[in-house]
Amino acid sequence: MSIPEPWPERSLNGYDAATNGTRRYAGHHAGFPLLTAAAVAVIVLAIAVVVGVGIKLLRSFRELGTDAERATYNTLHAASSAGQHLRTGLNPAGAAKASRQLRNLLGCDALAITDTAGVLAWDGAAEELKPRLMELAADVLLGGRTAVLQARDLGTGHASGSFAAVIAPVRAGSRVVGVVAVFAPAAGAGLVRATSEVADWVAVQVELAELDASRTLLMEAEVRALRAQISPHFIYNSLNAIASFINTDPERARELVVEFADFTRYSFRRHGDFTTLAEELRCIDRYLLLERARFGDRVQVSLRIAPEVLSTVIPFLSLQPLVENAVRHGLEAKEGAGHITITANDSGAFAEVTIEDDGVGMDPAQLQSMLAGHHDGDHVGLRNVDARLRQVYGDQHGLVIETAPGEGTLITMRVPKSQPGHDA
Repeated sequence: MSIPEPWPERSLNGYDAATNGTRRYAGHHAGFPLLTAAAVAVIVLAIAVVVGVGIKLLRSFRELGTDAERATYNTLHAASSAGQHLRTGLNPAGAAKASRQLRNLLGCDALAITDTAGVLAWDGAAEELKPRLMELAADVLLGGRTAVLQARDLGTGHASGSFAAVIAPVRAGSRVVGVVAVFAPAAGAGLVRATSEVADWVAVQVELAELDASRTLLMEAEVRALRAQISPHFIYNSLNAIASFINTDPERARELVVEFADFTRYSFRRHGDFTTLAEELRCIDRYLLLERARFGDRVQVSLRIAPEVLSTVIPFLSLQPLVENAVRHGLEAKEGAGHITITANDSGAFAEVTIEDDGVGMDPAQLQSMLAGHHDGDHVGLRNVDARLRQVYGDQHGLVIETAPGEGTLITMRVPKSQPGHDA
């Protein structure tokens, strides 16, 4: 292909100044028709490729695999969506949302969920049967066996024909806590099995909700146990220490009374299972002020706290028992002065808190047995905190304790800095 000649000189109005005003176009040059045709062909080819790939991707996206894969996806999606609504247990709000998903899953005309007292949710047709459902489900709630009711048993119908019903029990442990009732034109063996499976699946969600509630109650009970541990021992000793200053140093006694009031107010508060590291450290500061009133210079304390972890959320009363353990079981039995070092560092996604004392230490085997719950021992506070940390964050977040007789004790606690579900 020859290289086109340069364009002629043009005037500002687009005409050739050398040809007395005759307009010239690029197409008059021999090389340009071939260039234009080639460019158009390339563009057309590129568009065809893009369109072809797009259609193929769109078709594969719409297909989502084979029929079996689509059915599996739809089933899992419906179960997952319904499960989210039932994780708080059998209640009207959750049951109403879950019933829509479960009716689509079974492909029935109507689906209802009840507890032992009444109908929680009804989704679909045949609402004329709703007032009678608890009567129809009475034997299922009492005996715990699935019931199949034909149209003649129900005594009513709808525009497309009579209904049959399958009513399956929802069991939580050995208790029947409700039923799943399905209504369709016919109740074949497949629908009966599917309804029973759905009822069993609902039962699992209810049991998980009860387990979550039990864990919450357990945490509350453990906090109450910690408070009970604080009450008799610490309060008695603190009041004795305060009393000893009333005559010799009234101003110091008044200050200690204020610190004691603030400490007990925090320790016995009735709201929330979580607090911030900053609040817990303030509680520890008051606790140590009261203990130093008893022990004087025998208790020495060093703190190294990174400011960026002060807002980290931690379980309520999870650090104070560790410091109390260091004082009571580490330094109190030691001759002479003892030292406690409290550090809190930023460790990536975690806040790492350590409490170290140079006291009498513990036998590791005995400590391990105590943490496993094999016997109570004198370190119930450690076991309590360790159990709560594992329940909240998982077994990998239990206390790490390094100790030996006569070698002091180092306790490490690691908690996530980001905890969206926990409010201080």
